[in-house]
Amino acid sequence: MNTLVGRYEITRQLGGGGFAITYLARDTMQPSKPLCVVKQLRPNKTHPRLIELFHKEAAILEKLGKHPQIPQLLAHFQENDNLYIVQELIQGHDLSKEIFSGKRLSEGYASKLLQSILEILSFVHQQGVIHRDIKPQNLMRRQEDGRIFLIDFGAVKELGSLMLNSQGEVISSMVIGTPGYMPNEQGLGKPCLASDIYATGMTVIQALTGTQPSWLEENPETGEVIWLGRVSISQYLAEVITRMVRRHHSFRYSHARYALQALNLPTRLSPSVPPKPLPNPPIPINFSRRKALQIISFAGSGLLLTVGGKALFDSVSSPDDVSKLKSFDFETVTVNASGNIITRQPLNAKYFTEDLGNGVILEMVKIPGGDFFMGSPADEKQRNDDESPQHQVNVKPFFIGKFAVTQAQYQEIMGKNSSIFKGKKRPVESVTWNDATEFCQKLTEKTGREYRLPSEAEWEYACRAGTTTPFHFGATITTDLANYNGNQTYGDAPNGKYRQETRQVGSFPPNTFGLYDMHGNVLEWCQDTWHENYNGAPTDGSAWIENGNDSFRVMRGGCWPDDPEYCRSASRYNASRDVSNDSYFGFRVVCGVGRDS
Repeated sequence: MNTLVGRYEITRQLGGGGFAITYLARDTMQPSKPLCVVKQLRPNKTHPRLIELFHKEAAILEKLGKHPQIPQLLAHFQENDNLYIVQELIQGHDLSKEIFSGKRLSEGYASKLLQSILEILSFVHQQGVIHRDIKPQNLMRRQEDGRIFLIDFGAVKELGSLMLNSQGEVISSMVIGTPGYMPNEQGLGKPCLASDIYATGMTVIQALTGTQPSWLEENPETGEVIWLGRVSISQYLAEVITRMVRRHHSFRYSHARYALQALNLPTRLSPSVPPKPLPNPPIPINFSRRKALQIISFAGSGLLLTVGGKALFDSVSSPDDVSKLKSFDFETVTVNASGNIITRQPLNAKYFTEDLGNGVILEMVKIPGGDFFMGSPADEKQRNDDESPQHQVNVKPFFIGKFAVTQAQYQEIMGKNSSIFKGKKRPVESVTWNDATEFCQKLTEKTGREYRLPSEAEWEYACRAGTTTPFHFGATITTDLANYNGNQTYGDAPNGKYRQETRQVGSFPPNTFGLYDMHGNVLEWCQDTWHENYNGAPTDGSAWIENGNDSFRVMRGGCWPDDPEYCRSASRYNASRDVSNDSYFGFRVVCGVGRDS
């Protein structure tokens, strides 16, 4: 191989392995014969579906290359059984020449590096792309001006490893990422935007400590990486980085722009110009050394300001008072494609309680704000067209019921209970949308706090809890995890029980937000009017009321007699607002956060 497609003259090999090889080449069709980078991808077979994915990823690379610190895509093509990507050459060196074992770099270097990476990554995440392999070797410093470039996106590497299984499904034969920089969820094949946040944080920790990430110890109880004892840096930077590398993705910044906002927050603090709210709040910060700091309203930002250790206010911890927030512990599970539990993880969440009277308590769980992709991808099994198009939504923080409203709670507020399957701790059912709305109104009057039904976006965001799989447990579901018609299966999971009635709330494992029964048991009413698809849907997490069928409202979650595909996180249902449909329909309630509620 000397010249490709009669144009790109290979000069030498730069690197590579079994699935992809990188070459330095000259573009002989250009007058100056400029140097460029050619990546040769070698998939198992060049099936038409693989070629289709190749063109799709190339289009994404072309869009990403419009950022001034990401190499431009110059060409992509197929020759024989190989696929090729041609990109702009960045003249300079990768950061492994600056960041290596035994060398500790300054806080100033680390802060500047973190700023540079997050600025690029904010653009990448805006496109809905996960890099998947951020590390010093994939960060280039351009020789002419010292600017940092982000190279070698994981999707390109994965193209070289794609193959078709016996069912004709496109699968990858490798996990993309580098040990030490790669968080747990990515190692399990479930990367998310927060996975890039983790890798970025570990890269900066390596610069500060002079220690390879894989050599750092972990706390045996929490699994959190231990690194702060190796450095002496400002408290604020330490707190930002600590949040970036939290073990569970739900406790990290969910998008690079939120981490960037948190990093830049101290420079924006001014008595006359309050900072913009952060949809995904940073962890509490002590500004006790900023003696001149005035009290500024940060409504909705989630920022706890302290002077001399005394809290000024907390706008998100609780609708009224931070002292009302409690914490509860729980365990989540993840299943493999066959429905077998492969991981168990202890977690905790914040919540507050409402005393409804007669010993009846309502528990409201704190949900952090963030971005997610609403709807289902085109390749999700047994999906429906009304779950399209998949679109990015930014959701503000809120509180939602830990469980669906129970019969005891409904009886206490409404003075009646029309449920068919009776039980104080069972979810109330046989309620109309009008009934659920009236419950919220009466609960608001009783507590003085505004309660309502969740928007459809809030409901799906709360259900997914940071996951992108069909169910928050993973790629499938079993009747050990939820209450549905176990005579039917989803994916490779086995048949299970068909209980033919509702179960007590909290009978099954929760998601990582600490919410129970988001799949199955009873369908749950949402605020939104029914729309046939998501074309024109809001992207701010609000309820979609306009231009819909006002007579029909959205329901989510599936119920006890449903087949498992109707219990997926993205599955949608609609019903007339004044119909209760026997024992299928229930709901859970939401209230806002702080002064924005």
